[in-house]
Amino acid sequence: MRREGAASLDLCNVACGRVEGYWEFNLKPWDIAAGSLIVQEAGGIVTDMHGEQGWLESGDIVAANPKVLAQMLHLLAPHL
Repeated sequence: MRREGAASLDLCNVACGRVEGYWEFNLKPWDIAAGSLIVQEAGGIVTDMHGEQGWLESGDIVAANPKVLAQMLHLLAPHL
């Protein structure tokens, strides 16, 4: 696990393939809007902790490449 200190930078690391996934709770829209767009444009998937699209409103975000997203959601589920 790696944490850069800024959600936008962590999301960019997912987008360029440095890390396979990222999650965090209680972020503000300005923390994640641009980075999540970059992830999506690079072919990644961005959801909330339940695999839904309410991540911008809730501030709870999971971003990953398509191969590991389901596994990340499964691992996070018991901790919600």
